[in-house]
Amino acid sequence: MTTAPSPGPDAVREPLPLADVDLTDLDRFTDGVTPWRMFHTLRHQDPVHWQPEAGGGSGFWALTRHADIARVERDTKTFTSTRFVNLEEVDDDQIAKRASLLELDGVRHRALRGLLQRQFGPSVVAGYTDFLRGLTATTLDAALAKGTFDFVREVSADFPINVLARLLDVPPEDNRRLIDWGNRIIGNTDPDYADVLLDSAESERYRDLPFRSPASLEVFAYGRELARRRRGGTGTDLVSRLVNEVPRDGVPLSDRDFDNYFLLLVVAGNETTRHTISHALLALVQHPGQLARLQEDPALIPGAVEEFLRWSSPVYHFRRTATRDVELGGRHVREGEKVVMWFASGNRDEEVFDDPYTFDVTRHPNDHVTFGKGGPHVCLGGLLARTEVRIMFEELIPRLSSVRLAGAVPRVRSNFVNGIKRLPVEVTVG
Repeated sequence: MTTAPSPGPDAVREPLPLADVDLTDLDRFTDGVTPWRMFHTLRHQDPVHWQPEAGGGSGFWALTRHADIARVERDTKTFTSTRFVNLEEVDDDQIAKRASLLELDGVRHRALRGLLQRQFGPSVVAGYTDFLRGLTATTLDAALAKGTFDFVREVSADFPINVLARLLDVPPEDNRRLIDWGNRIIGNTDPDYADVLLDSAESERYRDLPFRSPASLEVFAYGRELARRRRGGTGTDLVSRLVNEVPRDGVPLSDRDFDNYFLLLVVAGNETTRHTISHALLALVQHPGQLARLQEDPALIPGAVEEFLRWSSPVYHFRRTATRDVELGGRHVREGEKVVMWFASGNRDEEVFDDPYTFDVTRHPNDHVTFGKGGPHVCLGGLLARTEVRIMFEELIPRLSSVRLAGAVPRVRSNFVNGIKRLPVEVTVG
């Protein structure tokens, strides 16, 4: 089988009339080309674009330029997270029940973030290096021996979930459950994953659960049992810290706070790293010259990780809500309107990146917004994710003699997560 070519710059820049742009049409996010065409049109024709929503949504402002994204990300007084960070519109009762660390600002956000911030800091992450390298070797030994396999299942999903299991101090035999929960919750708009599709009438039964997913109940039950066992103990795992330490603001976590924090760890601790690793390998398969450069000079890999993150853009967007009337990109944004930062588009902004549609493992500088752009909501686990991706490819690339696609590469039906469901590959090692 020949390797499927990567969509080139001409494909993603192929003219798309502004009237045809619809960022709410999830089926447009499954071909690997159309989202980039829509973003390209918006950046050049209407970078602060009003996007109507069908099905009762009030619509939102779509920000597609790097500079506008950075401005909104940093200004939490004008653009709040407390009205939620996804496109779904929620009432005060839902906010009270569903708010996680992502949906907080100010003192409480800093306090809850501070509970685990040190666990994702440089000194602690550096201590995971030997564990990560050993885990990577074990994962790759098992997968590469098969010759032909699904890279997502055998490597990119399996590896970060093992890391999460270590941080939570849960047995590896629970890994598949953790992966399944992440798929079902984050994939709440994909029929292959969702128990109940987000836009279905049935989802109203689950309106008070994160992502309106009944799988959240299973995650809550699992986390509560861990909390029961760890409460009052001396453990240093993430669960023990959540249940035994008091945030800096002096307000202990309620049971609901713990549920939502734990669920966020289960989801965020897997999805971003998983999809980055998948997209990175696909890019290397589709750009064999770039793979050859890394094989010839492995010292380039740490810098290449930043290009992997830019290129993959595993999270398409996050939302904020305007707290006052404000001018943004020449448009008048009114108080209460949704403002959506399309990180994936910011990662292709020609004002910031030379030849943004070229995959270049030596790209420098690389000011991507994959983990946000400054401000208090920058990704808590960004350093750990970078370390996982770096070690994965430091171990994988020297082993590869050849790699090619062995089947279709379906994508998650979502305008939130830029995910790859399966990545069948055929490899030879040398």
